[in-house]
Amino acid sequence: MAETRGKARHRRRGKALVIGVPAALAAAGILAYGTAFGVFGADARTEAEAADTPAPAWARAVADGFASVDALGQKGTYGGRDGKTVTVRTLADLEKYATAPEPYVIVVAGTITMSPVGKEIKVASDKTVIGSGTSGHIVGGGFFLGPGVHNVIIRNLTIRDAYQGVWNDKEHDFDAVQMDGAHHVWIDHNDLRHMADGLIDSRKDTTYVTVSWNRLGNNNKTFGIGWTENATADLTIHHNWFRETEQRNPSTDNVAHAHLYNNLLQDDPGTDITSSYGNYARGRTRMVLENSVFQGVNNPVIKDATAALVQRGNVFSGTTGRNESGGTAFDPKAYYPYTLDPTASVPALLKSGAGPRSSLGTTPAAAAATTLTVAKDGSGRFTSVQKAVDAVPAGNTSRVVIRVAPGVYRETVRIPSNKPHVTIEGTGGSRKDTVIVEGHASGMTKPEGSGTYGTGGSATVAVEADDVQMRNLTISNDFDEAANRNLNGHQAVALRTAADRILLDGVIVTGDQDTLLLDTAAKDRIGRVYMTGSYVTGNVDFVFGRATAVIDKSVLTLKKRWDGTSAGYVTAPSTPAGRKGFLITRSTVNGDVTAGSFHLGRPWHAGGDAALDPQTTVRDSVLGAAVEPTPWTDMGGFSWKADRFAEYRNTGPGSGPAGPDRPHLTAAEAAAQDTAHWLDGWTPAAG
Repeated sequence: MAETRGKARHRRRGKALVIGVPAALAAAGILAYGTAFGVFGADARTEAEAADTPAPAWARAVADGFASVDALGQKGTYGGRDGKTVTVRTLADLEKYATAPEPYVIVVAGTITMSPVGKEIKVASDKTVIGSGTSGHIVGGGFFLGPGVHNVIIRNLTIRDAYQGVWNDKEHDFDAVQMDGAHHVWIDHNDLRHMADGLIDSRKDTTYVTVSWNRLGNNNKTFGIGWTENATADLTIHHNWFRETEQRNPSTDNVAHAHLYNNLLQDDPGTDITSSYGNYARGRTRMVLENSVFQGVNNPVIKDATAALVQRGNVFSGTTGRNESGGTAFDPKAYYPYTLDPTASVPALLKSGAGPRSSLGTTPAAAAATTLTVAKDGSGRFTSVQKAVDAVPAGNTSRVVIRVAPGVYRETVRIPSNKPHVTIEGTGGSRKDTVIVEGHASGMTKPEGSGTYGTGGSATVAVEADDVQMRNLTISNDFDEAANRNLNGHQAVALRTAADRILLDGVIVTGDQDTLLLDTAAKDRIGRVYMTGSYVTGNVDFVFGRATAVIDKSVLTLKKRWDGTSAGYVTAPSTPAGRKGFLITRSTVNGDVTAGSFHLGRPWHAGGDAALDPQTTVRDSVLGAAVEPTPWTDMGGFSWKADRFAEYRNTGPGSGPAGPDRPHLTAAEAAAQDTAHWLDGWTPAAG
């Protein structure tokens, strides 16, 4: 197998068509593939009853902001998606499932009145509590998340009317959501109003919280954060509509990182409620406040002398009193990606989009998807994955989910361009349980004798349709290089993508040379790919192509070659000029190979095309000792220095300081090289 590629090699390639790994595991660089990633509970049916069908997209949604950050042993916030889905209509059933030790997605389908008034259900970890459309109401009480409770989603509910007739009520601590020492909580798309105390109280070092797209109104003490001497909490508060709320909008006391953006604070004239203040940074809080709108609010932004508050892009209309900023806060993009909406669009956006949505928490959304089952033993509708794909109607306009039972499926699978919106997911407890495998290589002759497969044609799985998703399975090319050492063409692709909006969620893609081909349908076509929580194994150019691709929270494992030697290249981008190439972020590169034997990448000018501008950025990742001290190298007569290769904030024994042979991005450059910029308006969502 040649270590470098000549132009003939490029010509063969030129014929090809082409939005979470545990941190401790990634840091160790261990290929221990773990349990199911993206295998979810049952769909909602009748009251307190679960079915064996896949959970709909709303039950699989995950948090953004600080709630998405891996910390404290928790990998983001996804609630009860790994458990069963149950529908409840009574207080007894709601409390039964919310307090259970097992994960649950709990669908509230109707109005549940708390008894006694002010009751706060003690929610246990790994729960999603979500309203069915706009019908889920909690009246006269709310929820309590105690010390250590984590991975909780409260979504699409109306929580209201615990008010006891006293405006500045100091007797009744009746909150909609109270959190004392919890972490990884997502409060999203709720209508919270008219409670005796707070709408949201985040207390006693509660951290890694995201509060998004809520309506908060008709209340005095709205959203308080603090009740601690420690400045350790991290919260994201975005796209919330505060209307007719007097104080704590929010009040943040001793918060290490408070990121507020795209919120609307509105105090209408001539009403019974007059705002006392808007956003308040207290104590040792560090706050970043961006692209928010304040209408008629008194003292819209205030800060203590000990706090830091940075304002950017906010708009104030009819406000009076204090409007303050000062000090040095932090860069939110150092913790997670996000995209700001223009400030001018915020009022209309939130008035139409905040609060419960009829499309969330309803089974009709799931019913739009067709489910096909595959099992080798005949217990499914099909015995092969390709047969299930063949059954998808051409030109389909809604999601088709192909659920594949555990087993080894030796076959090639092709999803043609006229069959978009397909999901292929393994149903086993681990992504290793469901394996699609074949052993074709570029130089092998096709069975019908019509020439060789070529690089692209060697793929075990080929995705040529837009909006395809794959999760919880292994895709492998097990071509035996040692047994075919004299073959001219050892390139053996496991997975080839040649389309736009491809989501690879919790998969293993394994091979040797040219494992993962991320390409586009044509040179002038965009092809965005988002891979997360996944593993890719190989040795020579094992991530390559011209797609715009993000590999996030994943492990890239380096293998020795068939003869036991260690040398190779992780990426070989062939990015067209003016496009973004490969972004590897929050991932690990490592393997059981000789130290300093692998390059992070080299520029592939397919077909000798000098107009290409290959790009790979590796940032915020752990680089094992296998990585070369000078991690980029030339290819096919083209210098890597003429293209776009860079690092940013990597760690591990394979990382190194900036220099002429190891370029690092500046902070300003890195701000434009993140997931949001790469995906350019596409937010991957499970479906």
